[in-house]
Amino acid sequence: MPVARTPAPTGPLPRIVVLGAGFAGHTAAKALLRKLKGRARVIVIDQLDHFLYLPLLPEVAVGTLEPRRVAVPLARSLKGAEIVLGEVTTIDVENRSVSWRDPEGGAGTQAYDHLVIAAGSVNKLLPVPGVAAYAHGFRGLPEALYLRDHMIRQIELAATAADPAERASRCTFVVVGAGYTGTEVAAQAASFTAELAKAHPRLRDTPVRWLLLDLAPRVLPELDERLSRTADRVLRERGVEVRTGQSVEEALPTCVRLTTGEEVPTHTLIWCVGVRPDPLVEDMGLPTDRGRLVVGTDLSVPGHPEILACGDVAAVPDVTRPGSVTAMTAQHATRQGTLAARNVAAALGVGSPRSYEHHDLGFVVELGGTDAAANPLGIPLSGFPAAAVTRGYHLLSMPGNRIRVAADWLLDAVVGRQAVQLGVVRGVHVPLETVPHDVS
Repeated sequence: MPVARTPAPTGPLPRIVVLGAGFAGHTAAKALLRKLKGRARVIVIDQLDHFLYLPLLPEVAVGTLEPRRVAVPLARSLKGAEIVLGEVTTIDVENRSVSWRDPEGGAGTQAYDHLVIAAGSVNKLLPVPGVAAYAHGFRGLPEALYLRDHMIRQIELAATAADPAERASRCTFVVVGAGYTGTEVAAQAASFTAELAKAHPRLRDTPVRWLLLDLAPRVLPELDERLSRTADRVLRERGVEVRTGQSVEEALPTCVRLTTGEEVPTHTLIWCVGVRPDPLVEDMGLPTDRGRLVVGTDLSVPGHPEILACGDVAAVPDVTRPGSVTAMTAQHATRQGTLAARNVAAALGVGSPRSYEHHDLGFVVELGGTDAAANPLGIPLSGFPAAAVTRGYHLLSMPGNRIRVAADWLLDAVVGRQAVQLGVVRGVHVPLETVPHDVS
């Protein structure tokens, strides 16, 4: 296994640059700080000043959690690291440096001795007419806050509309993509909007309608069929119309045309089709596999042992499934971040390197309330046991804010949630094609 070893520092400290502070990058930086204990400079570059715990974003959108609960400040969670706020623009492999642009237009360059690329993924856009103009993604806090305001606004506007057709269209919500995000958003938001509508007597005879569309034959197609059946049952019980084998053919200002030819009047199109690797690595001049940087089982780039990549942006060989690469999941990203830190530390004379091997420990899908689908260690669970396991898993996985999250869950169970528009994010501020990416 090629490892670029360097002697213990006697002069300037080695510079380790970590690109991204999502699941992979944050884990790698934290482990490097712990392992090296001041023997190297750990420099983290990210567009955000916080780690965003994406799995709980749907709960922000429906008002169960306050936004700051899922945002852990990097200055607190990565004490000892140098945090650079900016978007990486270029990686100069030959000169071993990275350049970035900060939020106010400034620019900077940082040389590195070791580089950990954890640039994550961005929205996957399909060539569907009107989607970029009329759909909204769900990848960060701005999108969650926008969707929360938007859902409340549509229900309130429907309650004051004189035209029954307008009331019906404003009470119709369409989600495209029945993977993790789309399923969780549809399940939790359907309950949320039904709750909102009860406060408006004029909507008593106007049903709140949710459609979940996917070309796949079932919801959660990437998971065990038992989890899929559980999620499907909960969705249908909440009134969600699960439409498999179909999607959106065209998006218009006040309706969507489905691939079946049906036109659905709506003012809400939520795009949860999936993600693709951050295009940053495509300009490095290094081999990629479907947009992901090719690496070995030690996470290093062939021919460049000083560069390691992990998470969504890396095509890591999956030794548990020969011939394939690891899936783009938080579970893999977190464990790869840990290994990246171990192998960089080994290159600096601390510990020994290893190869990546991980068997999935199961998955959890939060459906809101006392409903969830989970299969910890392969044991299928549903209902309250699954909800307990799911929330326990999230609390253990978060690098901070655990007490605050648990307190919000308790308050939601006891006094319910408030439904008010905050107006802090407008639709023009979260266009689908330029939403901030998840640096995992």
